[in-house]
Amino acid sequence: MKRIFTILPYVWLLALFFIPFVIVLKISLSDAALSIPPYTPTLDISAGLDGLRSFWNALDFESYVFLTQDDLYWKAYLSSLQIAAISTLLTLLVGYPIAYAMSRAPRNWRGGLMLLIILPFWTSFLIRVYAWMGILANEGLLNQSLLWLGVIDTPLALINTPVAVYIGIVYTYLPFMVLPVYAALERMDDTLIEAAEDLGCSRLQAFWSVTAPLSRPGVLAGCFLVFIPAVGEFVIPSLLGGSDTLMIGKVLWEEFFTNRDWPVASAVAIVLLLLLVIPIALFQRQLNREAGS
Repeated sequence: MKRIFTILPYVWLLALFFIPFVIVLKISLSDAALSIPPYTPTLDISAGLDGLRSFWNALDFESYVFLTQDDLYWKAYLSSLQIAAISTLLTLLVGYPIAYAMSRAPRNWRGGLMLLIILPFWTSFLIRVYAWMGILANEGLLNQSLLWLGVIDTPLALINTPVAVYIGIVYTYLPFMVLPVYAALERMDDTLIEAAEDLGCSRLQAFWSVTAPLSRPGVLAGCFLVFIPAVGEFVIPSLLGGSDTLMIGKVLWEEFFTNRDWPVASAVAIVLLLLLVIPIALFQRQLNREAGS
């Protein structure tokens, strides 16, 4: 029974990660064609060894070479990484105080506060993004409220700007930051704070010396849960950022469904995956070394 539970995660990864990765990699090494599907496979598995030889002879990484020749792609990668990093930082700055307040609230309140955090998931993601379009529009709720309060004289141009993208990402992924940080803080032993204060630490010093280090695993988990999907985000920049917001998710969509260049689109996806997986794997390996030392 124990062996079955050990094998199940590997079966899950094989079915939902490795096999799709191999399929996309195969398409990225194919040639574009005006057909259905719009590519000509260079690897014919049914041909056996002859198919492998012909595939090896035709292997030219043409799609990957094309990515290096057009600066649109590396600009999209850099822009996506920048937007995702800033959004993750903003989400942490907003989410950590919320998680800290939840962990310090009376125990009979915590269930209700947790419900408020996950309540947005009961509504369609697309509907929530459309709602932000109405809120941030020139005649939207936010501008009308600021005009009514006398804070501004003319409506702010928020929609179709990077600011709107940051607002949308922070709002959408905030629960993914709050929940792991709250889990780490909620498990913390409060007597450690009392001991630090008894030893002469102020409340702020006790926080930085005890609470912050103990909540680090939750912070790292939350940052990963926000950063990884934010890099490949497509809906939020398309609806809130407009045409001027350059992100690799939008480029990937256009290559697949507008240009119908599946090999290039697959190459874009493979490079994006490597940009995310390799650093995260190295970082996790370093954490394991530090934990073992």
